[in-house]
Amino acid sequence: MPTRIPYKSFCWGLGTTSFRTKNFNKTIEKQLELLDEFWKKPENTAKSWASNNVLQEKYYDFMQEKKFVVGDAKNKPKDAREKTSGLVDIGLIDADRKLTEVGRVLLEISKSNDFSTDNILQIPKDSYIYLKQLLKTFNEVDGKCVRPFIVLLYVLSILEKLSLEEFTYLLPLCTDKENTDFIVEKIIQLRNSDTSVNSIIIDRLMTMDNYKTGLELLLKNKVDEDIICTVGMNRKSRSYDKPYFPLYNELYEVFVKHNNSAIIRSFKATKKIKIGKFWRKYLFNTVSERSIANDPKKHLNKTIFSDVETENDFKETFYKIMHLFKAKATLSDYLDLNRRYIKTTDIILFEDDTVKVDIVPKHFFNSVMPELYKEAFIASEQLCDNYTLEEINSCLVFNEKVIVEGINKELGTSIAKMSEAYNVLEENRYRRLQHLIDNKFTDDKLITLLNLFETRRNAEINSMVTDNADVPTIFEYVLGILWYKISGRKGKILDYMKLSLDADLLPKTHAAGGEADIVYEYEETRYYPKHTLLLEATLADSTNQRRMEMEPVSRHLGQHLIKTHNMNSYCVFVTNYLNINVIADFRGRKNMPYYDPNDYEKYVDGMKIIPLQTSELKEIISKNIKYKALYSIFDEAYKSESKPHKWYKTMISCRL
Repeated sequence: MPTRIPYKSFCWGLGTTSFRTKNFNKTIEKQLELLDEFWKKPENTAKSWASNNVLQEKYYDFMQEKKFVVGDAKNKPKDAREKTSGLVDIGLIDADRKLTEVGRVLLEISKSNDFSTDNILQIPKDSYIYLKQLLKTFNEVDGKCVRPFIVLLYVLSILEKLSLEEFTYLLPLCTDKENTDFIVEKIIQLRNSDTSVNSIIIDRLMTMDNYKTGLELLLKNKVDEDIICTVGMNRKSRSYDKPYFPLYNELYEVFVKHNNSAIIRSFKATKKIKIGKFWRKYLFNTVSERSIANDPKKHLNKTIFSDVETENDFKETFYKIMHLFKAKATLSDYLDLNRRYIKTTDIILFEDDTVKVDIVPKHFFNSVMPELYKEAFIASEQLCDNYTLEEINSCLVFNEKVIVEGINKELGTSIAKMSEAYNVLEENRYRRLQHLIDNKFTDDKLITLLNLFETRRNAEINSMVTDNADVPTIFEYVLGILWYKISGRKGKILDYMKLSLDADLLPKTHAAGGEADIVYEYEETRYYPKHTLLLEATLADSTNQRRMEMEPVSRHLGQHLIKTHNMNSYCVFVTNYLNINVIADFRGRKNMPYYDPNDYEKYVDGMKIIPLQTSELKEIISKNIKYKALYSIFDEAYKSESKPHKWYKTMISCRL
């Protein structure tokens, strides 16, 4: 009997789970900046990273000094390797942790803070870099090579979209052409209710020699702890699988010997297994141990265990379910990173738990897929170089006619060229925005978010919106969405928000940061003149609000007024807490000149700045007050001569 059956990888994954991080774009950009600075230090320049624990520990300390990591890692060299390994995988740095050509290009984009669109796919500059890198990124799976992103594009070209469940558990099983064909066929069957996700995973695993060997060994031998640990094929240590032996025994009692008293013991046995939650959800209809103890049979689900009759039937069922849940745990673990990396391209939409390609990239890649797919299972030698799309693959040439035809067919339009298509696509983005607001940013959810901003419950904020942006960026984004609703959903809010948005129209934070304001344009109506409203958002607390915000707010508005000469324009400063001296200073700006620091002949005699607290924003939402009414309230408040310590309450909060 073999003492060990080798574990073999059955799926691909982008990056490494040790590089799981929030603010993904910002973290990558900051890491490139830190590595660039670290290697420029004279004492590090000539040194090599490989097998150099001293240098790796030194880099960890450098990250700590720069506040990129907090606390003390138990193994600093290992942590330094893990923090950088994900960038090696996508070619932004080489194995020696030096910036590659393409890594340096991305760093320069970040430093310039210019993420504008400059490519045929109309995606941000940094996203275009990530797209090209992911087209080249490859994995080694069981001795074979696969380019996950090309496989994703191929599968979507056939199936149009994937559910999040299909994306999580089935797509990564496409590790070669044969398996990809198998999974595509099975997904079609799944959608026709002819199979299940669990069955597909089991069928895929059982095509592999090591899983066949494990089952054969289990069927031929008496089951003991050693056998269970052998056929468990744990990739870390066989001892980790010891808790499966008690579970095997208890389930054998339940399903082969029909001993109902073993049901509660089975439940308890799952709690000794790291991924026991999969077993409990599968076997039981409740998580209450007391309920199961009181009526065991009532809370036992009908599963494939229910139909076993012989010991060998049970052995085979237990073996397949054990490896099914191990596989699902691994695939669940990879989901987060796969999604993060793929979202960096800004061409894949993750909306309503559905994964699909955005319109222009969809028709571009569909048109070249027969040629592109030929490289899906070949390693790339271009990973570290900043190649053009056409240099990556000669088929990646933008055929305007084909793309336009595809857009017309999908949207039912009759456009003749791409310049017209971009207008149609902009309309489509706003339709998607309306859907996003209606589902994710209802009035109730906006009020909940404002409460969370006030109490700085950051984890809950990230959970409700996105974890690819820091909380100050999310605050500015939520303010933009909120003001768009206040304004009757009129105006180009996606242009007005000076933020980077991903393909799903959610915010993302970059290392360099962006402008602090939202610039909202209003045309003349009978309620107000033509003007621009600058919305400034900050979550600075009472001790640093005055220092941080007064000068930028005045500067942004002053420069805008000098440039446009429209003195009807003004600023609303929004925060979770208003410092009395901030109110006083902003009120003082009414009669204080602002000069262009580069030309003293250019100035304005005064500025209109209205401070507003989130508590009042909640009133505006709950009372459904629209901008036409707010403009009048703000204008009267501006003209008031009330003293600052009384002004806010009498002129703003009491009137909302």
